[in-house]
Amino acid sequence: MKVLVLAAGYAVRLQPLTSSTPKPLLPIAGRKMIDRIVDKVLKLKGVDSIYIVTNGKFFEDFVKWLEGSEHKDKISLINDKTTSNETRLGAIRDLELAVSEKRVNDDMLVVAGDNLFELDLNEFVDWASSRRDGVSIAAYDIRRLESARNFGVVKVDSDSRIVDFDEKPKEPRSTLISTGIYYFPKEKISLLENYVRSKGKKMDAPGYYLSWLSRSDKVYGFTFKESWYDIGDMESYEKADRYYSKKER
Repeated sequence: MKVLVLAAGYAVRLQPLTSSTPKPLLPIAGRKMIDRIVDKVLKLKGVDSIYIVTNGKFFEDFVKWLEGSEHKDKISLINDKTTSNETRLGAIRDLELAVSEKRVNDDMLVVAGDNLFELDLNEFVDWASSRRDGVSIAAYDIRRLESARNFGVVKVDSDSRIVDFDEKPKEPRSTLISTGIYYFPKEKISLLENYVRSKGKKMDAPGYYLSWLSRSDKVYGFTFKESWYDIGDMESYEKADRYYSKKER
């Protein structure tokens, strides 16, 4: 199995913190976000490669980080060559770039580089790999409709299949959302290229692709209750920092 960490965004809502430092390299309770994610990934069974896709502006920052990492032999960096938020490829094209550049022909776990979570990834992957006829996402009940507006809102049936996926709706119909944790069986990876090659599709948030996929194929939702943080602005950054500072005291 391959693991891909999406880390090519420009995090404009976290400036000035992210003016000269990429968001995944910011510290949370004294440890970089990316180190926390890598620690979770390395507990997975059957992982033979970890890819991190970043951008041209911050590529050297990740190179420097990787040189000091005890796990550098297991991690490869991918440069999407963009240098500003205005020229960014978007998460979906970054995902497609990584699949193409690394010639991925294997099951793949994708994790957003700004998601911190207590979910046991082995539990999620075991569950998802038993549903090879579709892509699986990790879903979380955020509990507030107002907060759900910022995410992909999902509805699942009795078989855990997603029957409705609405990316960032103005009026969410539930508080169950898609997190930045996805599992792609190798048989479904080619569908990504089909989406990217289609004109007029939105390429920024993976939710747009998953919304399209839930209508044209199968997408399953694994609901977890452990802590989860999407670090998108100063409020969420400080909230996560407080949580991990208290937890690791």
